Amino acid sequence: MNLVTIEEIRAAAGRIGAHALRTPLLPQPWATGSPLWLKAESLQQIGAFKIRGAFNAIASLDEPARTRGVVAYSSGNHAQAVAFAAKQFGIPAVIVVPDVTPRMKVEATAAHGAEVVEVPMAERESRAYEIAGERGLTLVPPFDHRDVIAGQGTIGLEIAEDLPEVEVVLIPVSGGGLASGISAAVKALKPSVRVFLAEPELAADTAEGLRTGARADWAPDRRARTIADGLRSQPSELTFAHLRAHVDGIVTVSEDEIREAVRTIAHRSRLIAEPSGAVSTAAYLFHPDELPQGKTVAVLSGGNVDPRQLADLLAL
Repeated sequence: MNLVTIEEIRAAAGRIGAHALRTPLLPQPWATGSPLWLKAESLQQIGAFKIRGAFNAIASLDEPARTRGVVAYSSGNHAQAVAFAAKQFGIPAVIVVPDVTPRMKVEATAAHGAEVVEVPMAERESRAYEIAGERGLTLVPPFDHRDVIAGQGTIGLEIAEDLPEVEVVLIPVSGGGLASGISAAVKALKPSVRVFLAEPELAADTAEGLRTGARADWAPDRRARTIADGLRSQPSELTFAHLRAHVDGIVTVSEDEIREAVRTIAHRSRLIAEPSGAVSTAAYLFHPDELPQGKTVAVLSGGNVDPRQLADLLAL
């Protein structure tokens, strides 16, 4: 399988440069282990990294296809990203979301002008394909797409440029688009960097797949147990191929560790992290013995947490 190249990632950086923020790489003086920096993708316009891949995918469409509009399926952040990008292009967007998606994410998606369709989690992908066929729209998947992966890979470019001495990169993983893109960029530019993934124990299909050498298939209700609602997908053949080629290891974290990481990021880093965005920091905090030592970047992938949930997490 042909993997996304550094040339594709650089081309994506050129397309999205005026629309996605170059987020800061923030040193964390409170960290007591390896020197730590947070790549704060929570500061993107839509509160998460997904704007990079969504905008690159839509920008790469030919004009007739783009004009007809797009459809996407997502648990929330990709939904907002596609809606936001479609608004920038002035084209229609239909977003299919699970009916358990946090209301904050549903309302934010609709606020960008997209039509939101809520379905049971197991039906979100099939319904999106149905709508694409019925209306002649182009499907923009959340991770299983070269242009999406290349867009997410621009984070890796920025990490390598902003911290040339980086030694370890920690990335949350679910469908694998973010991890595929960042790892492809980092390994192309700095092959000696160790790339590790972080995943909830309750949705650890990627860890199982990397251990056995074949994609693991966990039922949606099994993956839905984790508080990290953005990490309830599983890799595709395309993303799993990237992970096998570029990733050095994976750490799984408990639900309590995720909660504590959200609190630590809020209190010590003065940043808001949704549970999905905090798993890489949870791996750093609670599993240092499973990680290489050295200058470490943890990707804080998003900050779109429901205010009531955040209040509950911080009150504990």
